Amino acid sequence: MPLTRRALVVGGAGAAAATGVGLAAWPSPPSHPPHGVPRVPTGGVVSGSFVSAARGGRRTGWTVAYPPGSHTDAALPVALVLHGRGNDHATVFGSHALQFFLAAVVSAGVSPFALAAVDGGDHSYWHRRADGTDAQRMLLDEFLPMLAKRGLRTGRFAVSGWSMGGYGALLLAERVGPRQCAAVAVDSPALWLAPGDSAPGAFDDREDFLRNDVFAQRARLVGIPLRVAIGTSDPFYVATRRFVAELSPRPQTDFSRGGHDVTFWRHSATGQLHFIGTALAGD
Repeated sequence: MPLTRRALVVGGAGAAAATGVGLAAWPSPPSHPPHGVPRVPTGGVVSGSFVSAARGGRRTGWTVAYPPGSHTDAALPVALVLHGRGNDHATVFGSHALQFFLAAVVSAGVSPFALAAVDGGDHSYWHRRADGTDAQRMLLDEFLPMLAKRGLRTGRFAVSGWSMGGYGALLLAERVGPRQCAAVAVDSPALWLAPGDSAPGAFDDREDFLRNDVFAQRARLVGIPLRVAIGTSDPFYVATRRFVAELSPRPQTDFSRGGHDVTFWRHSATGQLHFIGTALAGD
């Protein structure tokens, strides 16, 4: 699996030169936090790309953020962050600026862990599609092994995400179960109660929806710590409340004022990462 990578060490430590060839020109993570983001020094951020067989030979970008005080080859537990529709791995540490929230929760006493993001496609919804691409398989068979080679502890991992990525995080957790998934924390998951309600392009057809129905497979979440955050004005609020109401035990929730936007996701980020870090502390 050919790789290229670059190392960007932010938070006052300067920037290392890019290495390798064929690296896409993704925007660098912000060195100063946007509005609503903790103003704290961050740790190292490493980005690169690989050619994904599971995604039909597409060059696939990735980024890993480390907490302050950890080297970029540290043997830390890891949480995957799955992006939303129309986004990519760079969004996680761009507009969402999760490296700052990671630094804040670790500085506040949560055990150190890393955040890892990867391109899943514009509207893959993180599952196998009729064209043969399979973003979920890419996560399990390509991205996690790559993270392990970088020294991260991937035997058990946490998973998070927003919107399309929130749905994908639930789907992945249901697939692998508590033996591999240490925690799930989702924001505004893209959930629908029936095939005809789903967004155009989210599923190939009715059968694809039913094969990947996270409602039907909820029992597989038993034993996995789960946190769900969603704004009360979010279009997915009703379906998400239904999903949570029928879970036992009931997950931790944040049903706060807000919509389906980055303002709400920044609001929930500290709680989500604190929850993930606490769950990963024993792994």
